[in-house]
Amino acid sequence: MKRFAILLTLTLALPTIAASAPCGNTSSGFEVWKKDFAKQAKRAGVKKKGLQALAQSQYATRTIAADRNQKSFKYSLDKFMRVRGADAIVSQGRKRKARNPQFYAALERQYGVPSGVLIAIHGMETGFGNFMGDSQVVSAITTLAYDCRRSDFFIPHAIGALKLVDQGSITTATQGAKHGELGHTQFLPGNALTYGVDATGDGQVDFYNMTDALASTANFLRQKGWKPGRGYQPGQPNFAVIQQWNAATVYQQSIAIMATRIDG
Repeated sequence: MKRFAILLTLTLALPTIAASAPCGNTSSGFEVWKKDFAKQAKRAGVKKKGLQALAQSQYATRTIAADRNQKSFKYSLDKFMRVRGADAIVSQGRKRKARNPQFYAALERQYGVPSGVLIAIHGMETGFGNFMGDSQVVSAITTLAYDCRRSDFFIPHAIGALKLVDQGSITTATQGAKHGELGHTQFLPGNALTYGVDATGDGQVDFYNMTDALASTANFLRQKGWKPGRGYQPGQPNFAVIQQWNAATVYQQSIAIMATRIDG
């Protein structure tokens, strides 16, 4: 009798489980998933503008193609640095620091992060703002939240993007990288929401403004445990913080090397 009761309980629970729209690996279930995800987003605090942005989002086929084809992170360190233009980043980075030393010094005083680290990230991510992406952020990040490959990782960032829409930091038209990263240093939306800084004091966190973007990047690193005055090469205390910015080992090592050369 007890066994029957357990089976009955499980059977009654099945409709509730099935009601949640599943992830998918093609565009066919995206619209159904969006309607279900809207309920989750609303429970998480997303308001009208964010929910409208979700409803307007489209399945991003270029994002999925890019997610399946991330070859550069499999390169050796030397090849990765060549492909990503490390020498040019260092050269331009030194000039940028020399042109505006007070700006970078002020960031280091406030957050403890050396100029070279911020400049290296800025150069690596967008060529110092010269190319910040050509994919709609909301569509890209919601597509990745729906996609089965890394749904759990991207769902909080999708909710973050919708909240950024609510706040006015981005719109449905805002463009970023194919994985939904945005602004000068390519913040994932959930991180942008959490660590964004209005450094210009205009009442808006604008990741497409260099001042806000670099201050936000410095804040991210400091909040993740950056220790002012300590080293950031592999094996040193702050290298673990660089690892929080990007999971690829060759990327982490490249930032550490370029930053030393920029500040050298």
